[in-house]
Amino acid sequence: MRKSIQIAGAYIGLIVGAGFASGQEILQFFTSFGWMGIVGGVIATAFFAFLGMNLTQLGSRLQTDSHKDVIYHMCGRYLGLAVDIVITFFLFGVTVVMMAGAGSIFEQQFGVPAIVGNIVMALLTIITVCLNVEKVLSIMGIITPFLLAIVVVIAGYSFATADLSFPEMHQLAQKQTSAASNWGLGAILYVSYNIAAGAAMLAVMGGTVKDQKSAGLGGILGGIGLGVLILLINIAMLTQVDVITGVDMPMLFIANEMSPVLGILMSIILLGMIFNTAVGMLYSFTARFVKADNPKFKVFVPVFGIIAFAASFIGFITLVGTVYPVMGYLGFTLIAAIIFSWVRGRQHANKTHSTIKG
Repeated sequence: MRKSIQIAGAYIGLIVGAGFASGQEILQFFTSFGWMGIVGGVIATAFFAFLGMNLTQLGSRLQTDSHKDVIYHMCGRYLGLAVDIVITFFLFGVTVVMMAGAGSIFEQQFGVPAIVGNIVMALLTIITVCLNVEKVLSIMGIITPFLLAIVVVIAGYSFATADLSFPEMHQLAQKQTSAASNWGLGAILYVSYNIAAGAAMLAVMGGTVKDQKSAGLGGILGGIGLGVLILLINIAMLTQVDVITGVDMPMLFIANEMSPVLGILMSIILLGMIFNTAVGMLYSFTARFVKADNPKFKVFVPVFGIIAFAASFIGFITLVGTVYPVMGYLGFTLIAAIIFSWVRGRQHANKTHSTIKG
C-alpha cells in the first residue's frame, strides 16, 4: 500500500503543472462550460484513474525503465515507432514549458527577472534527475499533500464568500474562453494531452514495482486525486467567476485576495508542481536514450537540461500555445491504444480461464 500511495502522489505531481494548479487550464477545459464542467470533471477523473492503472500495470509487467517498451507493446512495431518519436519530442517540449513557466511566476509574483526563475528551475531539475528513480518518486510526491490542502482552503473560502446565484455563475462562466467546443470534448481533450505528456513517467513508475496490483492501485488513486483537484478548483472558480475574468493565474489571484501570505504560499506550491513536472519529463526524456543505471545518464541529464533551459526563452505563452494542442491529438491515439490493449488483455485472460475450467 505504501508503494501505491507513493506512485499516486508522484502521478498527481507529474500531471499538475503550472496550468493545472494555477487554474488556467481548468478554467478553459471545465469552468467555461458552467455547471456541466462538473460532469466533465467526473468523466476526466474516471479516465485518469483507468489510464493511470493501465500504464502503471504495463510498466510493472514489463519491468521497464523507459516508456519505449510499453509504447511498442501497446501500439505495435510501426505505430509504436511513430508514437515513441512524438512522445519523446513532447517530453522535451514540456520540460522547456515548465522552465519558462517558473520564470513567469518569478516575474509576476515576486518581481524578479524571469531569467532567474528559468535558471533556478533548470538547476534544481538537473540535480534532482541525477538522483536514482526511487528518490525522484519520493520527491515528486512530497508537494502533493500541500497542494491538496491549499486547494481545499481556497475552494472553501470561494464557496463561502460567493455573491452570485447559481444561474449567474453558469452564465458568466460560459462567457470565458473555452479550449473545446463542448464540455465532453473538453474533458477528454484535457485527459488526452496530460496522458500524452505523463505516459512515459507513469510507465517508469510502474516499472519500479513488481506487484502489478500495487502498481495499478497507485494509478487508480492518483487518477482519483487528480479528479478531486479538478473538481475543487472548478468549484472555486465557478463561485468567483465574476472576479477572475482575464486573470492569467486565477487560483493565485484568489489566494492573494484571501491573504498576501497565502498568495506567496500558493506561488511556492505552484513552483513545486512545476518542478515535479519538469523532473518527471526530463527524467523520462533522458531515460529514453540512456538507461538510468548507466554512468552516462548523469552526463546526458545536464546536457539535455541546458538545451531545455536555452529553449525556454521562447516564452511560456508561446510554448503552451504550440506544444499542448498538438499533444492533445497525439493523446487520442495513445488512449485508443491503451483501451485496445486493455480489451485484448481481458479477452486473453477470459480465454485462459475458460481453458483451465475446461
